[in-house]
Amino acid sequence: MPQSDDNNSAEVPKAREAEEQPLVRFENVVKRYGDNVVLDELDFNVLPGQRVTLIGPSGSGKTTILRLLMTLEQVDDGVIWVDGDPLSHMYRNGALVRASQKHQRGVRKKIGMVFQQLNLFPNMTVRRNITEAPVHTLGMSRDEADERAAELLEMVGLADRIDEHPTRLSGGQQQRVAIARALAMRPEILLLDEVTSALDPELVAGVLDVLREIARTTDITMLAVTHEMGFAKDVSHRVLMFDRGQIVEDGPPERIFSEPREERTKSFLHAVLEAG
Repeated sequence: MPQSDDNNSAEVPKAREAEEQPLVRFENVVKRYGDNVVLDELDFNVLPGQRVTLIGPSGSGKTTILRLLMTLEQVDDGVIWVDGDPLSHMYRNGALVRASQKHQRGVRKKIGMVFQQLNLFPNMTVRRNITEAPVHTLGMSRDEADERAAELLEMVGLADRIDEHPTRLSGGQQQRVAIARALAMRPEILLLDEVTSALDPELVAGVLDVLREIARTTDITMLAVTHEMGFAKDVSHRVLMFDRGQIVEDGPPERIFSEPREERTKSFLHAVLEAG
């Protein structure tokens, strides 16, 4: 059994109640690719305002969790809940059935994601990359979307690049634009999938500093997959160690990184920190 410091015992903001409804809940979730079971009856909760980091070896199921939340993949069994509403399913005649795409789009509006790949539109300016979705999906006015884009670019240190095209920006700058674009949709949950893995080493610090500032100045819920252990230690309320589709260990970063209880966690952290 995984060692845990109580699944909801992390240091969330003091105003949060321990019995508060989870913002994200995985209930016996199974995901397979052929005969390969990537998530094996996975259960875990994330409370509003928590910043949770998922660590573990490649192929342990971490990114699959984010892809399921973005409905880029579908569960094979179990149910995913977001803010009390089923995401993977919906109610029909009082019973839970597989969700329609329309239902999933509605629930997914609460979630934003920043991917490993930058995924910016090269034919659009930075401004339009950030404003198109709020205007067309949220019904935001063009003026409001422009104002929001300017505020977010100021926050990520790129206010003077609003009318540039992404191809004229460095990889680190493009990733900061991608972060601003995700936040422009005013999500309750921000998913981060190895957002620095495609960057040159000298660009990593700038992106992580932006994310640290977001963590410091907002109460947005974060679910991050990363191999940047220093970042995980700095921003997380909880760290979850994954292996073979299951949570091996769950606890606050100060314990996970200094006194891990599970041998699998110890060996993983030793390998990662030695490589770094």
